Amino acid sequence: MELSDIVKAAFEKAYPGEDFGGVRVLPATDPKFGDYQCNDALKFAKKAKANPREVGAKVAEALKGNDVFEKVEIAGPGFLNLTVSSAWLNSQLADLGSRPRCGIPQKGAGKKVVIDYSSPNAAKQMHIGHIRSTVIGCAIDRIFRSLGYDVIADNHLGDWGTQFGILIKGYRELLTDDERENLTVANLEKCYVLSAAKAKEEDGVWKDACKQELVKLQQGDKDNLALWKRFIDISIGEFDRMYAKLGVKFDTYRGESYYNDTMPGIVAKLQEMGLAVESEGALVVNLESEKLGVAIVRKSDGGYNYTTSDLACVKTRVEEYDPERIIYVTDARQQLHFKQWFSIAAKMGYTTKLVHVPFGLMSFQGKAISTREGNLIKLDELLAEAKRRAYDIVKERGGDEKLAEQIGYGAVKYSDLSHDPITDIDFSWDKALALEGNSGPYLQYAYARVCSLLEKAGSGTDGASGAPEPMPKDVGFAVSTSSEKRLALQLLEFPGAVVRAAEAYKPSVLADYLFQAAQLYSSFYQSSPILKSEPSVRAARLKLCELFGKVLSTGLGLLGIDTPRHI
Repeated sequence: MELSDIVKAAFEKAYPGEDFGGVRVLPATDPKFGDYQCNDALKFAKKAKANPREVGAKVAEALKGNDVFEKVEIAGPGFLNLTVSSAWLNSQLADLGSRPRCGIPQKGAGKKVVIDYSSPNAAKQMHIGHIRSTVIGCAIDRIFRSLGYDVIADNHLGDWGTQFGILIKGYRELLTDDERENLTVANLEKCYVLSAAKAKEEDGVWKDACKQELVKLQQGDKDNLALWKRFIDISIGEFDRMYAKLGVKFDTYRGESYYNDTMPGIVAKLQEMGLAVESEGALVVNLESEKLGVAIVRKSDGGYNYTTSDLACVKTRVEEYDPERIIYVTDARQQLHFKQWFSIAAKMGYTTKLVHVPFGLMSFQGKAISTREGNLIKLDELLAEAKRRAYDIVKERGGDEKLAEQIGYGAVKYSDLSHDPITDIDFSWDKALALEGNSGPYLQYAYARVCSLLEKAGSGTDGASGAPEPMPKDVGFAVSTSSEKRLALQLLEFPGAVVRAAEAYKPSVLADYLFQAAQLYSSFYQSSPILKSEPSVRAARLKLCELFGKVLSTGLGLLGIDTPRHI
């Protein structure tokens, strides 16, 4: 039974017949107040028709004889300070260590979730600006899967629109025969830049020709469709190469083109419902009463935009998957767009929970990332540099290139995931690769230290997985010192940290938890002898170290970060 349930039962015992739903037991803000706290006597005093301290006293009395709490104290106006018993704590640690996924509750069992993230534009190379949506989305994806949700990860590619008329014209006339034969995303990007520049020429001839190619594509011209498909296939191949490095996998790649046939029906329905009205030749939905302005759903030239595409997308996803929610991970500058079409979707009758996870901008060494600033670093180059710098660190310890990848890529991911998504972040190599402080390498090193300790203790490793072999089952937990207890209590909070990260759509919640756990482990390691302790204490402390390693590895795995055994 959860601690909150135990204390809730005590409230109900003290005041029979009353409903005390919502009782919460939280970790103590300071160890001197005990292990946990409950401040709900203040909230329920009116219901109990008594002052808060009296309520707290009656609940404390109802908790007497409970083998969970060693001590229950009342402070201030009815705060309950709770100290758990050693027997309960040791049994909970054993239970956590024996449960799959370190006790992560399967709250999502039987529910489907669609997560829409990354979404690069076809025919362009991925760059540092794509890293946020990709790693935040992937972490949310992993966290929801760990909670038992059936997750559909969808990469909503930018694969349609005016840029393809520009590309097709440029491909035919601006690339060499060799570039066309050995087409790459880099060549396509070069082609687009050259063709777009020519389209800006004053005579407008090239621009008109590009428009004609686009019209032919939209009308199903066989040759243009074949070129478009080739461009998309090459783009996806390049994206998959980058995703493989980052450990990112998608269930579907459905770009804007996938919903082309659905958009006319969306607009027709909006008109039938009286939601879309004509304005200056365009069709719009007026959301000014909600202070969301006006949303265009069909442009004056008859074309559709992102609002129409997103409405078509949600219609398709609801009909195909019937998801409990759909999560979109995009940058914060799109917040108005999402508020607009979420509102329109609700008016159309869609009840699926729609969630926008906005993230802030990324800068590099204090400068905004942009072509104009000259620091629009290709993602391939960023990861190569991360690997190179990490290799400079690990080679002195005998590390190889594989280890350098694990450290370097993990550093890039964690430097993002350790921040609240909505915050703007400035990427720094020194901070990302630091072996001290809140960094990916610091947490990876903490795990490697645990593996080394268990190997020194003689537990060896599991040949199949390379992870430390588990301690013998007859070895139990026996927490005794204050540093052990603080670490133990933190480990028990792991399942809750995963749940909170999911509820807030913030991998940073989990990252913060893991960093705090690593710091508590370091304090325990420094203050409590392990290998040189007498046998029973030694075994129990190694058991605690093993559990910390399991929690840390599981948590970093949810963030998409590898945990090498040696650094």
